[in-house]
Amino acid sequence: MRTTEITVPGARLVTDIKLPDGDGPFPAVVLRTPYDRRRHHAEARGWAARGFAAVVQDVRGRYASGGHWHPYRDEAADGAATLRRIRDEAWSDGRIVAAGASYAAHCALAATRGDDPAGRPDAVIAAVPALGLAETAREAGGVERLSARAGWWAAHGDRPDSDEQALAKALASDPRLLEHLPPATLPSRLGRDLPSWGALWEAVPDGAPDPDAPGPRVPLLVVGGTRDPFLADAVRLWQHWGGTARLLLGPWGHGLTAEPGPEARRGHAIALGELYVRWARAALDGALRPGRHGAIALGGSEHWYAADTPARPSARDFGSPAGLRLLHGRHFTADPHRPVRSDELGIDTGGPADRAVLVTPPLPRPLDLLGSAEAQLRATADTPSADWAVRVVALDPDGRADPLAVGVVRRSDPPGADARFPVPLGPLARRLPAGTRLRVEIAGHHFPAHARNPHTGEDPVHATRLTASRRTVRTTGSTLLLPVADGRHPVDPVEETCT
Repeated sequence: MRTTEITVPGARLVTDIKLPDGDGPFPAVVLRTPYDRRRHHAEARGWAARGFAAVVQDVRGRYASGGHWHPYRDEAADGAATLRRIRDEAWSDGRIVAAGASYAAHCALAATRGDDPAGRPDAVIAAVPALGLAETAREAGGVERLSARAGWWAAHGDRPDSDEQALAKALASDPRLLEHLPPATLPSRLGRDLPSWGALWEAVPDGAPDPDAPGPRVPLLVVGGTRDPFLADAVRLWQHWGGTARLLLGPWGHGLTAEPGPEARRGHAIALGELYVRWARAALDGALRPGRHGAIALGGSEHWYAADTPARPSARDFGSPAGLRLLHGRHFTADPHRPVRSDELGIDTGGPADRAVLVTPPLPRPLDLLGSAEAQLRATADTPSADWAVRVVALDPDGRADPLAVGVVRRSDPPGADARFPVPLGPLARRLPAGTRLRVEIAGHHFPAHARNPHTGEDPVHATRLTASRRTVRTTGSTLLLPVADGRHPVDPVEETCT
């Protein structure tokens, strides 16, 4: 492993390079990260052992690299400069794969946007992608992600290194840390400057890639987990990519195979490193079949299924004994002073209703869910702004609860208006055993995962005044749409992804 510096305007980027044995030239894999390039040395040696020159770089202002780090701001330009430099090296054959996970996936994708072909990669591997500043700040429905963003900024924001336990330590000192208003003043409660925290909430989304945009679109491999908070973003990236694209989704969290969910089975064990190498070779050689393909693991089974096969929507109507029976909360109060919590699955149906609760009968036989789910609500709020959070929980025959899906949208319907609207619940990939019941909760908050809507029409990040919102959920016209996988044939995930 040799270390060098790549000069970009305003900074020197420290870069480690591991070359394969032999004289070359070699294709290169480039990984730009804010999480310390030294943590990727084993990965770099793995790539080099398989014939790729591995390039690992600390992004601007992080760890050994100079300059000041503004999250997401400089990655496109710095990445393009890095790729141009690599192509000038004597050991380079000119072909480059940009790769990374989470923020590093953003770095890899950002390099595809430039006008200079020498500064663009020839293929991209994006694992659990954190797509951009605005994209990570809010759900697609407009609701602010709070606890995850607070944790990330406390650990990494506006500093040259990381403290992974920063938020946990702050919460130990002040368990109500995230309840203080307004959320915009969080840095003062953490006790250090975080100037980029404000920029997070002011950012405007870049938008999904346009499949019809002119110009080249390099091959893309998207890897995600069905328990990853960026799952829906990863799937949208694959769906909207204009060129050849592959999707691999397993029953994993943000750490992928290092963070398996309880529904993972032996058949879902994938050697991701070997898959990445095989895909990269096929992508650089032009050997991938055109179009969008891939594989999704069905949690709770041993199987993988093709990602590009549409599911059959199955409706569970609210108020129907065979669908979803209303247990509690046709009328409820969403009080931001006592919000429904995202980190608690227990509910009390004996007191005043803070949410609507519905439940299905036990499943008479196993049910395979594979595809995007959605709740279609007919409901009323008496405030000018209202968030609608829908959580679906699987209850096993003993009553143990396992979260299955969550969706949150913000509405600005006239107070008291009878509104009809969808709440996307994201992709599902789960086999539910016979005897499972589904519990559906409809609430006005999902805190601390999401910021509390103050119901005043003010921006939740800067609001200091909270008021309660009275809600009504109408069973007539409301339904849960589940994606049922019927008649599918299992596939080999490696073959489906790498051919």
